[in-house]
Amino acid sequence: MNKVALITGGSRGIGLGIAKHLAASSFDLAINGIRPIKQVQKVVDELHSTGVDVIYCPGDIGNPKDRTSIVNRIKNHFGRLNALVNNAGIAPKQRMDLLQTTEKNFHEVMRVNLHGTYFLTQSVAKWMIIQKQVQPSFNAFIINVTSISAQVASVNRGEYCISKAGLSMMTKLFAVRLGDHDIPVYEIQPGIIRTDMTAQVKEKYNKLIAGGQSLQRRWGTPDDVGRVAASLATGHFVFSTGQTIRVDGGLTVARL
Repeated sequence: MNKVALITGGSRGIGLGIAKHLAASSFDLAINGIRPIKQVQKVVDELHSTGVDVIYCPGDIGNPKDRTSIVNRIKNHFGRLNALVNNAGIAPKQRMDLLQTTEKNFHEVMRVNLHGTYFLTQSVAKWMIIQKQVQPSFNAFIINVTSISAQVASVNRGEYCISKAGLSMMTKLFAVRLGDHDIPVYEIQPGIIRTDMTAQVKEKYNKLIAGGQSLQRRWGTPDDVGRVAASLATGHFVFSTGQTIRVDGGLTVARL
């Protein structure tokens, strides 16, 4: 019987990169996103063609009813969940200076990136504990995809940085709380990754990379992140709960 993974924001970008690697590792998949099924059917079919079972769980994780619907769909279809990959996240609709941004921008980013992820994790963690009580050998993992913005300040998108810093602490909190239940919790911090989210600032990042901002002078890819997530979800780092893995090409290495 295959293990099952829920990937929020799993139909494109980093989430899809993770989904592809988990499928290659024989995980059945629950893919969450906010787009209608007709817009993601091609992705679902592509993942299904690898030989694993795939369902689409539409919903806004910032909405309590949608979170319940997502979890219930997985319970009804698979009856189990081994891995939660918290990848869904949004950037501010407008990149605004720290002194100019609005409360509306701030609350919307927090609603999805932090609030929604926190309470989805709470719900899934409770279910994982029950699954392990019923079957002590049951393997469960939680992976939070944050960003180097959790530690690198960008004053024109402060909301995003704060949301990711909050998720970084959330990783530690859940790692502590779930330690007695042997449910490891990890954080992946991607750097400059080529996705829809970074397309609007492509030229800026091209210059930074060419100028040596990253030790490895190239864009990161969803595939780079997917490789790390699959290694965590398949149990290669079972004694590393609460730890952060940076996938940033050396961008955050301090240099003189």
